[in-house]
Amino acid sequence: MKIMFSHNNFPGQYRRIMTHIEDMKDVHASTVTLASNKNKYALPRVNFTPHREARKEIHPAIRSVESNVIVGQAAYKSLMAYKKKMGSPDIILAHSGWGASLFFKDIFPDAKFLSYYEWYYHCHGGDGEFIERTRYDANAEMRIRMKNTPILHDLAAQDWGQSPTMFQKSRFPEIFRDRISVLHDGVDTDYFCPEAGSKVTVNGKTLTQNDEVITYIARGMEAYRGFPQFMEAISKLQKTRPNLQVVILGNDRIAYGNRQADGKGLKEPMLEKFDFDMDRIHFMGIQPLAVMRALLRISSAHIYLTAPFVLSWSMLEAMSTGALVIGSDTEPVRELIKDGENGVLVDFWNVDALVDTTNKVLDNQKDFEHLRAQARNHIVNHYATRDLLPKYWQLINDVAEGRTPKLAP
Repeated sequence: MKIMFSHNNFPGQYRRIMTHIEDMKDVHASTVTLASNKNKYALPRVNFTPHREARKEIHPAIRSVESNVIVGQAAYKSLMAYKKKMGSPDIILAHSGWGASLFFKDIFPDAKFLSYYEWYYHCHGGDGEFIERTRYDANAEMRIRMKNTPILHDLAAQDWGQSPTMFQKSRFPEIFRDRISVLHDGVDTDYFCPEAGSKVTVNGKTLTQNDEVITYIARGMEAYRGFPQFMEAISKLQKTRPNLQVVILGNDRIAYGNRQADGKGLKEPMLEKFDFDMDRIHFMGIQPLAVMRALLRISSAHIYLTAPFVLSWSMLEAMSTGALVIGSDTEPVRELIKDGENGVLVDFWNVDALVDTTNKVLDNQKDFEHLRAQARNHIVNHYATRDLLPKYWQLINDVAEGRTPKLAP
């Protein structure tokens, strides 16, 4: 079978399935990705480079569409050269929403198309209004609706679709849902597992499970992941907990939502707004998985806040490692965490509730130990890669051979 993966930042969501198939002798895989993608992997790659950005003068509602078409055009050009040498793949797995896959069915009309869907945009009742706490106007309605253009083209062209969670799938128009299977990328539960005796050295301090450690992990420091509420809560907790250590993984940038004029995240604004003991709050940037795992193993409480949006891998990895997650009471989190059973939920906006809950957890660690075990059990039983990857491979085979997938909705 000839498989082509399409992801602007490959491997992304395909990292695990790529590893699963790499030793299969009858499978030949390649990828099409942005030439600027610096990730390293063994697969042959087809690079593409957009020849320009979308024009600033174009109507704001279709600026994203022009950008998508320019990306799709660049992928088209590179893949036509590939096709002359290598022919057509049997199946294309494409990460939807960025435009690269817009013309795949024109280039490879006989190839099956399995599209990966993370998000369908809604102006009202969605993530943006949740964060802004105000109703969007007509201009936003047009702009946000048009952001779905490349996704809708993929939905029309696909042979089948995949979405990682039930909540994310539920955001798509009902007319398409019966051709989208819910299948998460999975968690390596053998790697992300508890281990006694773990330690992490941070800014000259060696922290262990005997220390009082709060962890926070996100790609950026932004409103979508509750960074302002987290920082305000930490400022209050530091004043009453002299032994508290706080470790933050992530870059100072905005990955989701409206970007700041300086291009940075919310780290400096929050440090200026609230008082902190800087000797006990540690910004570690992006770290290797081994460091992240060690932090989760020693964590007294792992705080994960999110708007109703794409669920982070890090929350599942924290649960698998046996961390006690204090999560936001929002739809994507509720899909995995049941309050008082395998984690603790708090209102996304209620900083005082977050402070009170965190104090309760830190003061009564033994009373919450069973939540750690149940969190890991839930991930092991429902999200372990060793169980999901064979299902993923079956899904790929079903779509490639034109069958209705066994993993049907």
